[in-house]
Amino acid sequence: MRLCSTEVEPDCLDLLVRTVEPGSFRNSVQRLDSLFRIYAENGPVPLPAPGLIITPEIRNQSECYLPIAEVAAPFYGLYRTALPYLPILSSTPFHKALSWADVFVTLPPNMQFSANPARLLEALCSDHALLTEFLFASFLPSRFYNGLGRYPRQMEFVRSWLADRKMETVCCLDAACGTGEGVYDLALILSALGVSAEKVCFDGWTIEPLEVWAAAARSFPHNRQRESELRTATSLLMDNGYMRRTVFTCRDIVRAASPPDLLRDCEQRRFDIILCNGLLGGPILHEKEELELAVGNLAELLAPHGIMLAADSFHGGWKQKCPQSELRALFELNRLKTFEAGEGIGGLSRP
Repeated sequence: MRLCSTEVEPDCLDLLVRTVEPGSFRNSVQRLDSLFRIYAENGPVPLPAPGLIITPEIRNQSECYLPIAEVAAPFYGLYRTALPYLPILSSTPFHKALSWADVFVTLPPNMQFSANPARLLEALCSDHALLTEFLFASFLPSRFYNGLGRYPRQMEFVRSWLADRKMETVCCLDAACGTGEGVYDLALILSALGVSAEKVCFDGWTIEPLEVWAAAARSFPHNRQRESELRTATSLLMDNGYMRRTVFTCRDIVRAASPPDLLRDCEQRRFDIILCNGLLGGPILHEKEELELAVGNLAELLAPHGIMLAADSFHGGWKQKCPQSELRALFELNRLKTFEAGEGIGGLSRP
C-alpha cells in the first residue's frame, strides 16, 4: 500500500474496511450473550462501567464467568473479516488484557454502551461507521501517539544540521512513521527554512495499513479532535506543495530481503535524513538478529554524509530492552559515526 498525501482515493478507506455480514457472527453473539448472563447473575461485584476502576475482585469475577479468551476469539474473527490483510492481533486491546472488564474500560466512550460484549459485537457487525472507528481505535490507540513535536530536541538538532548545510535537495525518511507526525515535523522544519517543494521529498514507512491511510489522509475516524489539530498544524504544507512530495508506504525494515527491496517505488534514491524513533531497542524490535537487520538495512539507505536518528521517549525508557550503548555499537558496526542528537542518538554516514 502506497499513498501520497494529496492522492488519497475517496473510497480507499472502504477498501481497507470491509462490510461485515451480521449473520456470520450470530452464533458468536449468542455464545457471548449466554456467558454474560451467567456473569451478570453470579458476579457479586459491579459490572464493567465507564470510569470504573478495575480491582482484582472485579477482574477475577469477570475472568471466572466471562473468560477473556472466550471474548477475544470472536473479536479476533471480526478483525480478520473486516480487514483485507492479516491483522497484527498483538496490537489490539484484547492481546494482553487480563479480563473483559480491563478491555471495556479502555474502549472509546461511544462503545461503552453495554457491559455485555455481545451487544458490542452485534453493533459492530451492523454499523459500518462504528466498525471503522473500532478498528482504528484498536490498531491506532491514543496511547501510542503523542502528536507533533514528540521529540523537540531531536527536531531542533535536525533544524540546526540543515541550516548549516547548503543542500540542493533533501530526501527524508521516517522508517517507523506510525500516523505520520515525524514526517510532518521534518516537513515543517524544511518549510520554515524556506526550502521549495521541488527540492524535498518525504517518505514514511510502517507495517500497519491503517496507519498508512491515516498518515496520508491526516484523518483519524476514531479521534476527530486529533485529526483537526493535525490538519490545522500542517495546513501550510498543503499550500506550499509539500504534500505532493510526501508518500506513505507499507514497508517492513526487518522482513525486506535487502535495501533495494525497501527502495522500490522510491526511485532508488538514498535519504539524507532517516528517523527511526520509538522502535529500535524497544518492546517491538529488540531481538539481536532483528536489530542487526533493521540498522543494517537503514544504514544502506543513507546518502553520503546523511544522518540516521533514533530516540525512544515514546516508551518512557522503562520498556527499553536494548541499552543505548549497544545501539551505538550497532550504528558504528554499520559505518555510522555516532553522536548525541536531542532525546536520542544519531549516526553520520561515512563516505
